[in-house]
Order: sequence, then C-alpha cells, then structure tokens
Amino acid sequence: MSDISLCYTKQGGGPPLILLHGNGQDGNYFTHQMEYFSPRYTVYAVDTRGHGRSPRGEAPFTITQFAQDLSDFMNEHDILRAPILGFSDGGNIALTFALAHPGRVSRLILNGANLDPSGVKARVQIPIVLGYKFASLFAGKSEKARAHAEMLGLMVNEPHIDPQALQSLRTRTLVIVGTKDMIKDEHTLLIAHSLPRGRLEVIAGDHFIAAKNPRAFNEAVDQFLSEGRDLLL
Repeated sequence: MSDISLCYTKQGGGPPLILLHGNGQDGNYFTHQMEYFSPRYTVYAVDTRGHGRSPRGEAPFTITQFAQDLSDFMNEHDILRAPILGFSDGGNIALTFALAHPGRVSRLILNGANLDPSGVKARVQIPIVLGYKFASLFAGKSEKARAHAEMLGLMVNEPHIDPQALQSLRTRTLVIVGTKDMIKDEHTLLIAHSLPRGRLEVIAGDHFIAAKNPRAFNEAVDQFLSEGRDLLL
C-alpha cells in the first residue's frame, strides 16, 4: 500500500479514463482533454506524488513508485481496468504500470514518453543535467533546492525500460508525439516498433501538443479509443 493518497480532478460520466501529467506539472495540464472526453468518460486527472496537490510522502521518488501509486489509486477508487493516457513522465509511468499490470490497462496512450534518458534530445537534456547538478549542490542546505534536484533527477536518472520488455505487452497502444518533439524521432520509433500492437501518430507541434494543439491531439486519441470501444468496458 502507498503511504499517501493521490489528489485528482474528476469530471464526466461513463467508463473511466485516467490522465497522467508530466514532470513538474499537475492534472490541470489536461484541461482541454477533460472538457473533450468528459461527456463520454469519467475522466480522472491525477496529481503524481510530490506534484500539484498530492503529498510527497516518504516512499522513493521514482517512476516505479509512481506506477505503484497508480495501482493503489485505482484500487482505492474501484477502477479494475481503464485506458490510461500519460504525457512525458506520465507516459513513462503509464508504460511502467502497463508492463507490471497489463490486465488493468484496456488501452495505452503514450504521449512524448521515453524508455531512458538517452531518448531526449541533447539540446533539452543537457540543460536539465546541468540544472540537476547545480540544485544537488545546495540540496543539503535548501529544501527548495532539494525538491528541485529530486524533480530534475527523474529526467536525468530515469526511466530504465528495456525495449525488449515491450514485446510482451499485448495492450493496444497509441504512441503520439509532436513533429518538433523533445524526444528523438528514432527513440519514438523504437517504442512504437517494439510494441506488438503499437501505432504511431505524429501531430503538428512540440512536446506539449495536448495543450497547444488540443483539437488534433484529442481527435487522434478519440479515434484510437473509439475503435472497438466495447473493449474498454
């Protein structure tokens, strides 16, 4: 059991749909998705441990722990099975969760996810690494610096997902990225091609297409979820 209860925003009615935000964000990132999908789904925008309104707790600040927190959240809310949409670190959490609990994920949407830090373009990753090292220097003296280092550390040190492990995942998966995403093109292709039931969708925009190009993003996700919709129940 988790040492905390995750905070969340809930909207709509129908079968559940779980949304997981990226590093340093909270569930409010998915405002456009909440509005779009809530007429047909009960949408849960969850705040990850130590993000938004969710407490930090004492457990490890890792993608694996966040996936365990998601399992506990679903148990707490009697959600046996659901489609899960994860953005950036949220996508890494969703994929880690799906690998550990494939029967609990009816559909998987990975938006700007990566298997390891090398999947991030150098122009983005280098400043993150430098920021992490700088914050780490003062982590012992400043609570703010410690929290900042811990947050950046997620992107510097995680995740660690073997692409071969994806071959065992039979869940239908949409891998969706922006044309100018911060994830390397070849890395996104590796993820999509490693998933037996993976599909790649590229939307005009950068890493934040769900917020900046919501119409195209929502339509692509909606089409994916609507194919054989009875399987989501």
